[in-house]
Amino acid sequence: MATRTVEVARGVPGLSAERAVTWPKRTKARLSNGLEVILAEAHSIPKFHGELFFRSGNAAVADRAPGLAEMTATVVRTGTAKRASRQIEEDLRRIGADLASHAGADTSAISFAGLSEFAEPLLGMVNELAREASFPEPEFERERRQKLEEVKLERTQPGFLANERLRKVLFGAHPYALVSPSEEQVAAYKREDLQKVYRDSYTPENGLLLVVGDFDSKEMMKGVEKVFGAWAGKKPESTTLPAPANPRGRRVYLVHVPGAVQTQIVAGCHAITRKHPDWVKLGLTNSLYGGAFNSRLVMNIREDKGYTYSPRSGVHALRQHGYFSVSAAVRNDVVAASLTEIFYEMDKLRAVAVPTAELADAQNYLSGVFSMGLATQDGLLSQFSTVALNELPDDYLETYRQKVRALTPEDLLTTARKYLDSANMQIVVVGDRAQIESQAALFGDLEIYDAQGSVLT
Repeated sequence: MATRTVEVARGVPGLSAERAVTWPKRTKARLSNGLEVILAEAHSIPKFHGELFFRSGNAAVADRAPGLAEMTATVVRTGTAKRASRQIEEDLRRIGADLASHAGADTSAISFAGLSEFAEPLLGMVNELAREASFPEPEFERERRQKLEEVKLERTQPGFLANERLRKVLFGAHPYALVSPSEEQVAAYKREDLQKVYRDSYTPENGLLLVVGDFDSKEMMKGVEKVFGAWAGKKPESTTLPAPANPRGRRVYLVHVPGAVQTQIVAGCHAITRKHPDWVKLGLTNSLYGGAFNSRLVMNIREDKGYTYSPRSGVHALRQHGYFSVSAAVRNDVVAASLTEIFYEMDKLRAVAVPTAELADAQNYLSGVFSMGLATQDGLLSQFSTVALNELPDDYLETYRQKVRALTPEDLLTTARKYLDSANMQIVVVGDRAQIESQAALFGDLEIYDAQGSVLT
């Protein structure tokens, strides 16, 4: 009561009660061909958003070539047996729709959005791309040339070089170590390689169709059955992948970029996937450390010391493994000072329980960000796909805020000690060797590379 009185006296209102979330009605089904379907009604605007996922990405085909699933997804969009690329664009414009295809480490997908009244023709186009992509030779060559330019550009970007090296260090022989192909690998891509990935991965038994928007679920399900029901194809055979690396002790990996005027720092260690029961705890712990704009790391090395504009930490959940990382782009003369503060804040979180007021602020932030993500059809689609693709409990979204609110300072202390593995963090610094080598060597045994990944003596 005293706190409330002070707030009113100063003209600062207290926080209102958190609003309840009204979750859309969801309908789940599996077609006779094995395609999983999830529909969610959201009637705020007369549109719908959808995504057709395939549970295979770059990692599943890395033994053939890095990035092959991504290139396959890119070229899928460029033509079918019935429509050339220009016709696809004209047909999309005619019905006011958007459509894109993409792939990551674990999934490939065709995403789409349009007016509800044109749902059937848009779904028909998605079905056509999933079943009858033609991989036109000119389009394939154009996309390959563009990818070659992208790969060349990546080698000039410190953030890419840092994350690439960290993934190699953490995952070793596992496909998750491969962030991007080399120029030579892209040059060796063949149209037939993409067609094989397409035949193996783009199948209904390997698929999940998720649609959110302004429709009646019963009618939409009839439309889905009509459009996709005749599609056939089995899951790709599963393969056993190598275990990731398990680096012990702090080591430092310096990627030499001559003349760099600042240094990109990335440090990381293994963590967990979204299916792990500690995921919510680690998410809140990360938010306190460096995952929010008012986090400890930001207040320390940005606001207080001015070492960097954008420090950040995050938990990255891939399907089979996860990892934690912290990053910052800093002036060359404060590399050692920045790393010192990065580990100071990490070790403090591992040593001293978080004050209850600071914990409450972090809980409000995480709960608020979660709620904001539910305000659009696209946001709902993202949340529902996270649950489905990661095989999370059906009530995961409904109970998420409650679980965040229930966490205690002791929970976070235990979580920080368990997953912010300070003693075994792998440190990558990308910058001018002459400016930063002596600073980097203070934090562990040093390995030095060039921007192409070759070891320098």
